[in-house]
Amino acid sequence: MKLETNRLLLRSIDLNDAPDFFSYRSDTEANKYQSFVPVVLKEAEQLILRLPTDFNKIGTWFQLGICKKGEDNLIGDIGVHFIDNEQVEIGITLSKDEQRKGFAKEALTVLFDFLFKELNKHRITASVDPANVDSLKLMEKLGMRKEAHHIQSLFFKGEWVDDIIFALLKKEWK
Repeated sequence: MKLETNRLLLRSIDLNDAPDFFSYRSDTEANKYQSFVPVVLKEAEQLILRLPTDFNKIGTWFQLGICKKGEDNLIGDIGVHFIDNEQVEIGITLSKDEQRKGFAKEALTVLFDFLFKELNKHRITASVDPANVDSLKLMEKLGMRKEAHHIQSLFFKGEWVDDIIFALLKKEWK
């Protein structure tokens, strides 16, 4: 699986990516809203080995690595949860050093194009912690609509937290 933009390459992740994946995913401050924050490299390797190899398989989370074009090291990843034949959920993680450069919007835009135009998906959703202001802004920049604000609906890292659900329909995508 590969998708390209002017500046980025989105591709499948493999075991060779474990050091890069671990490097940005183990940063506890940058990943305070993520459920997977590895403490040792072995945890990143084990997660990568468990990833599905088939893109668009119902019930799975497929991780797409994000690389700058012409470079092979990961600067982030996008999780794509194939809920059913018509709907997907997305989540994105970027290295702290690569944030605020427009990479997240660029990567998600090409992914949304592919999901809607090539795979004919009906709906894309995202779940965001209301304290994650940068992600809230990103969802809005992508044209996603806030559909729900669930109060203390997730038990996350030892406490009950709110969850904001964003969504976008194929017919709403540019």
